[in-house]
Formats: sequence, C-alpha cells, structure tokens
Amino acid sequence: MGPLHGIKVIELQGIGPGPFCGMMLADMGAEIIRVDRSTAAGRPANPADILARGRRSIAVDLKSPEGVETVLKLIETADILIEGFRPGVTERLGISPAICHERNDQLIYGRMTGWGQTGPMANVAGHDINYIALSGALHAIGQKGDAPVPPLNLVGDFGGGGMLLAFGIVSALHERTQSGKGQVIDAAMTEGSALLMNAIFGLMNSGSWSNTRGENFLDGGAHFYNTYETSDGKFVSVGSIEPQFYALLLEKSGLGMDSDLPSQQSRDDWPDLQDRLRKIFRQRTREEWDAIMLGTDICYAPILNFEEARAHPHNMERQSFVQRDGIHQAAPAPKFSRTPPQLPAATSAPGADTRKLLTEAGFSAEDIDALINSGAVVQAQ
Repeated sequence: MGPLHGIKVIELQGIGPGPFCGMMLADMGAEIIRVDRSTAAGRPANPADILARGRRSIAVDLKSPEGVETVLKLIETADILIEGFRPGVTERLGISPAICHERNDQLIYGRMTGWGQTGPMANVAGHDINYIALSGALHAIGQKGDAPVPPLNLVGDFGGGGMLLAFGIVSALHERTQSGKGQVIDAAMTEGSALLMNAIFGLMNSGSWSNTRGENFLDGGAHFYNTYETSDGKFVSVGSIEPQFYALLLEKSGLGMDSDLPSQQSRDDWPDLQDRLRKIFRQRTREEWDAIMLGTDICYAPILNFEEARAHPHNMERQSFVQRDGIHQAAPAPKFSRTPPQLPAATSAPGADTRKLLTEAGFSAEDIDALINSGAVVQAQ
C-alpha cells in the first residue's frame, strides 16, 4: 500500500509543483482529496493529467462561507494540506494556517510558491524560468556564447518546488511523531533551485567553476562530458569524467589513436577535442555506437525519446514506466523493500466524489443535500 498509507491529504487544486507534490504523496500511498473549484464540476476526468493521479475530488465554492466551513471540517481529520496560491490568498479565503491549526493543531500546512511567503518579490507573478533565473541556476545552463537555455521546467517547478515540498512534508510528519504538533512549510522554488545548485556553488567557491557558460566540465564545455550526433541524426551521451573511464572512451572511439592527443584536463584543448569527437561519432549510427559502447564503463547511453525510453530493456525490466488506459507514464519511485508503492488510480472528474467524501467525513445526508442545494458544494453528474 506504500509507506504513506493512512496519511490523509487535502489538496487545494492548483497547477505544476503543487500537483507534483500531491502525486508523489499519492504514489507513496497517501489518500489525496482534491478541492476543486465549484465551477469546474461537470468537466470530464482527464486521464492524461498524470500529475493528478491518485485523487478523489470534491467541488467547493470557496467564496461561500458554507464552502469554506466544509473544507475546514475536512481539515479537522487531515494530516496535510497543500496549497499553491500567492501569499495571502488562503488568509483571505478563511483557511489560513492559523484558522486551520485552531481546528487541527496536528495539521502540516504545506505552502508552495515561487518566491516564498515573504520578501519584496513575494506577491509578484512568475514561472519556473523566472525563479531559476533569480537563484543563479538558469545562468549556468547553456552553450558557450549562447543565451541561457531553460531546462524544461524541471529545476524550479518540480525538483526545486514540488519535490522540495514533499520532502518538507515527510520531514514534518516525522517531527510530529515527537512533538505531536503540526507546522507550516514555506517552500519556495527560488530557494529549492538554489539548493539544487549547491554542488556547483561549491565548485565556484573553490575556484573550479567558471561563471562563463560552456567552459566547465558539467555544462558542455568538456569533450568527455557531452552529447554527440550520430550518422543517422540521433544523439548519444558521454560522461567519461574519471581517468579510467576516459581511457575507455579513447579506446572505443578511436580518439586515442591520435598521437598528438593532449591531456584530458587541458581545458584549452577541449574545443578541439570536441570537434574531433563530433567527427568520430558522425561516422556511425546510434545503434552501432550502442554495440560498441553501451554496457561498458565509458559512462555512455543513447539519448532516447519518450517512446524509446519506455521500450528500452533496462527500463522494461525495472518497470520504470507503466501504462493505464492507454496513458504511458513514469512509475512511482523510489522502490521499497517492504511497502512497495502501487500506481494510484487515475484522477476523478472535478466534483465526482463530493457526496461520498462528505459522507465519509461524517456529514449527514440532510447536511449534504443542503450544501449541494445552496451551491456551496457541487456533486458532478
């Protein structure tokens, strides 16, 4: 059932990092109740919304006092609340941390924002690209002489955002076993993306990293840690950092046959060595290079698209990807020896579970009918 089986989460519907955090908790067995807007009721479920897997849905009008009271009653028996609004929104709605803790002082109140709850940027709109720009992460990503390249929205939204909040939540769950008290988690994507950069910041502090993109051994500056195009227009990755792995790269690629080969760490020669390897890799197809290099200690792998990754033998044996109702997706991770997580059910349609969830929460049939009739909650048909 997963290591978080028995944990109950109220998730105020949002986008990006908040749902990603909820998905991680649902993957680990937590029960997630998503509070959707009442206006969303009637929309069909979207099985392609992978981040929303493992949710049941109640549709609530949070501008209605009765709707807010309904959510507060759900919070009374919950372990966690997740919200991703701008600072001050839940306070205006009447579901602030202080109000929620009056109802349930063991509640862990997870707040997900880009800039954080405080500071001069706190209430400014932004997206992943802006948060990782301010943290210093985006500056480091890109080719020499070119503009910084957005690394999808993996660094801010998901790694520095949703995953950071999930880590904060399980840390607070552990602390609660000692104190018996909940607390508020202020997770900011700017700070999370900065945290992901600490290894690089350490190299900068030691003088081993240049602020110029594309001149360092992990940012595409080194020939032995780079990507190369093959003769069939596909690409491969090479990460031969250690000397023994580099020696294998020289051997298997044929680059080592050059008598004038400079040392691996001669940075002035990296551009020329990259050009040599580019020409070498363009002489064979990706499949031919796989036959030569894959499975050796070169630190080599073909660069696969989503469909190719799903079909790769290693990923298939590990069941790294799963499929439900025609929707292919990454499986829950990591793996556990005693409490293996299972793929949660696909998300419910907004408001599909309103009546059932309120019944489970102890509301009487009469109270539920009254809430539905007033429009405070909506049961989707």
